Amino acid sequence: MAAHRSGPLKQHNKAHKGGRHRGRGSAQRDGKGRLALKSLSKKVRKELSRVDQRHRASQLRKQKKEAVLAEKRQLGSKDGPPHQVLVVPLHDRISLPEAFRLLQDRDTGTVHLNEWGRTHSFMLLCPGLKHRWFFTSARPGDLHTVLDLAKVADSILFLLDPLEGWDSTGDYCLSCLFAQGLPTYTLAVQGISGLPPKKQVDARKKLSKVVEKRFPDDKLLLLDTQPEAGMLLRQLANRKQRHLAFRDRRAYLFAHDADFVPNEENNLVGTLKISGYVRGQTLNVNSLLHIIGHGDFQMKQIDAPMDPFPLNPRVIKSQKDSGMAMEICATDAVTDMEEDLKVLMKADPDRQESLQTEVIPDPMEGEQTWPTEEELSEANDFLKEGSKVVKKVPKGTSSYQAEWILDEDGESGGEDDEYDDIEHEDFMEEESQGESSEEEEEEECETMTIGESVRDDLYDEKVDEEAEEKMLEKYKQERLEEMFPDEVDTPRDVAARIRFQKYRGLKSFRTSPWDPKENLPQDYARIFQFQNFTNTRKRIFKEIKEKDVEGAEVGWYVTLHVSEVPVSVVEYFKRGAPLAAFSLLPHEQKMSVLNMVVSRHPGNTEPVKAKEELIFHCGFRRFRASPLFSQHTAADKHKFQRFLTADMALVVTVYAPITFPPASVLLFKQNSNGMHSLVATGHLLSVDPDRMVIKRVVLSGHPFKIFTKMAVVRYMFFSREDVLWFKPVELRTKWGRRGHIKEPLGTHGHMKCSFDGKLKSQDTVLMNLYKRVFPKWTYDPYVPEPVPWVKSEISTVPEMDMQ
Repeated sequence: MAAHRSGPLKQHNKAHKGGRHRGRGSAQRDGKGRLALKSLSKKVRKELSRVDQRHRASQLRKQKKEAVLAEKRQLGSKDGPPHQVLVVPLHDRISLPEAFRLLQDRDTGTVHLNEWGRTHSFMLLCPGLKHRWFFTSARPGDLHTVLDLAKVADSILFLLDPLEGWDSTGDYCLSCLFAQGLPTYTLAVQGISGLPPKKQVDARKKLSKVVEKRFPDDKLLLLDTQPEAGMLLRQLANRKQRHLAFRDRRAYLFAHDADFVPNEENNLVGTLKISGYVRGQTLNVNSLLHIIGHGDFQMKQIDAPMDPFPLNPRVIKSQKDSGMAMEICATDAVTDMEEDLKVLMKADPDRQESLQTEVIPDPMEGEQTWPTEEELSEANDFLKEGSKVVKKVPKGTSSYQAEWILDEDGESGGEDDEYDDIEHEDFMEEESQGESSEEEEEEECETMTIGESVRDDLYDEKVDEEAEEKMLEKYKQERLEEMFPDEVDTPRDVAARIRFQKYRGLKSFRTSPWDPKENLPQDYARIFQFQNFTNTRKRIFKEIKEKDVEGAEVGWYVTLHVSEVPVSVVEYFKRGAPLAAFSLLPHEQKMSVLNMVVSRHPGNTEPVKAKEELIFHCGFRRFRASPLFSQHTAADKHKFQRFLTADMALVVTVYAPITFPPASVLLFKQNSNGMHSLVATGHLLSVDPDRMVIKRVVLSGHPFKIFTKMAVVRYMFFSREDVLWFKPVELRTKWGRRGHIKEPLGTHGHMKCSFDGKLKSQDTVLMNLYKRVFPKWTYDPYVPEPVPWVKSEISTVPEMDMQ
C-alpha cells in the first residue's frame, strides 16, 4: 500500500523558537549545572513567607527601639558623659540667673558651680534620677560662643518670652543654629505666671502660633516654679537624641579645665593640658586634634585622672577594664588612679599623623625638555610653507621683484579707508551733538539753597562717605550684571587680542571639550588631590564603623597633652570663652579645593561679590577665605557668577583643609563695625580640584547695515587686527540668530558678518569668550571675635537711575 504524500498546498507552520523567552527549566537543562560568576558572588536571597517577613520586621523595630533606649541610658549615666545642655535666652526680658536658680534644686541633687568664665555653667548630679547634667549658657548676640557650644551640646534649651517669643537678636541666632544643625532641643516659657490669670490662656495660644513657624509640632514647657523645673529635667532626660553628622564620626571633647606648660626654649609656645569627657567616638592619641578657632595640633599623651563629678562617689569604675567596678573609698580611689591610670596612652611617632598641610612644590617638576634638531627643522619648514603667498606676476619676474608687486586686495584697500574715515567723522559728530545736548540740560537746571536742621548735621557725622560710595558702586554693578549678564565693554586703549588673550571661543559650552589639567596655576602644586574622593570617604567611614580603635572610650574623663600650642589659646580660655576640640579623620589636615552648595540668606540684601573675603563655618572648622561663585549644574563645566544671587543655589569654591561631607556651611561677612552678618547657608558638596569654573565674557556689537543674511557690525572691535584675531569665533544675537565673521572692513573695527537669517535693526550681535578661573589662596584659620550682635534698623536699598 502506497504511503500518503502531502500535496503542494499543505500548510507548513513555523517551528517554535525558544530564544530569550524560554523557560527556566530549559535554561537549566542547557546550562547543565553551570552558574554565572555574578550568581556565585552574590549572596543567596532567601524567599521568606509572610509570617517570616512580619517577624523580621518586628525584630528590626525592636532592635532600633533598644538602641534608642540604650543611647538614652548611656547619656548622663555613671558610665557615660554628662548630659550637656546649652541654655539660650531668645529675648532681652528673660532672666537667665532666675532660670538657673530654678534648675539648681538642692533637693533634686548635688550642684557644682563653675567659677571661671563669662558663661554661667554648673554641674547637677541627681542620684535619684540616675542622671547628671552639665548646664552652660550663651547670649544669642555672642555668635561664636553660641555656635561653638551648639557643636558639642547634647541638648539645647530655648527660653522664650511669654508675649513675643523671641526678639530680632534671637531670630538671627535661630537662623544661624538651624543652618549649622540643631541637636535635641526643648522650648520653655519663662514669666507666664506673672501675667493676669485671664490673659495666660490667650498668651499661650498666641505664642504657640508664633512658635509653629520655627518649631512645628513642639510642645511648650513652663519654667516658673520648682516643680516645673523638675518636670523640665525629666523631659530633657527622656528626649530622643538627634544626631549631627559631622560630629558622630569624630571624637570630640568640651574642656572643663585647661592648664598650660610653656616650653623651655620659647615661653609663647608650650603643652596645653585639656580635661574633659570624651564624646562621639573613641579618641586615639595618634590622631590630630583640631581646637575650634585655633588650628590643628598633635597630642603627646592621654591621661586618665579620677572623674571629678561621679554620680555615686563610692562606685569608681576602672577605666582599664570597663567591665570591672569596685566599691572603695574616694581617698583610696585617688591614690589607685594616680598609680595605675595616670598615663592612658602615649603617642607613637611612627604611627602618628603628620601636621603637613601643603605639598612642597618642586620647581623642576614641570620643566619641559629641549626640542630636538628634527623638531626644530619641521617647525621651520611649517613656517616657510605658511608664509608663502601666491601672486599673479608677469613672466620673467624674480622673487625679489615679486615682493614689491601689490595684489588686487592691496590696491582696493583705499576705498575701505575712505569708508572708515567717513564713519569716524559721523561718530565724532554724534558725540559732539550729545555733549551739546547735555550742556543745554545743565543750563535749564536751577540751583536753590535749602536750610539744614541740626539733626541732619548730627546724622551726617555718623555716615562714612567712603563706605557709602563703595556700597553704591556695588549696587550698580550688581544691577548691571542682572540686566546685561557677563557683558563687557571692549577697551579702546588696549587691543582686544591682548586684553582677552587668555580667553577662547567654544562651539558649545555644554559639549565642547576642556582638559581639567590644562594651564593649572602654581597654587595647584601645593594642594592634595584624591584619585577617587568618593571611594576614600566610603573606606574611612567603613573603618570607623567596623574597626576597633585603641584609645579613650566614650564617657571617660581624660586629660589631653596637646603639643606646640600658642599661649593665646589658654588666655582665650581664661577669659571665659568655651574651648572645644575635635579629632581629625585621616587627610583632614591637608589643603585642597572645597566645593560647597549655598543659598543666599533672605535677611541679607547687600550685594556680595566674588573673591570678596568671607568667614566660613564649615562643620567644626572656622576660617576666612575669598571664594569663587559658580552655577550648580551636572555638567563638567560650570559658569562663573560675579555676584551671589538670591534666586538660585550656587557653588562656592575655595582653598581650605579637606573635610569629609556631610558638613553644614555658614558664610558670614564682617561689617565695618566688627559685627558678622549671615550671608548664605548650605552644605559641603565635594573636595574636587578638577571641578572647572569657567568665566564668560560677552562682547557686544551693533548692526550698522543689514542685508538679506549679511550685516555690517561695528563697536565690537576697534582695529582690523582684532577682527582677524577673533574671526574663527562664532557669533550669536540676543534674538537667537547665529553667524560668523566674513572679513574686516577698513581699519576701525567694522566687519562683515553672515547669519542664518535676516537681522532686526534693534538686535544686538554678541560674541562669547571663555576662560577657566581659580580661587585665590587667602585661607586664614584665625577669625577675630565678632562684636556682639544687637538690634539694628533694617537697611534699605538705595534707588538708582540706571539710564
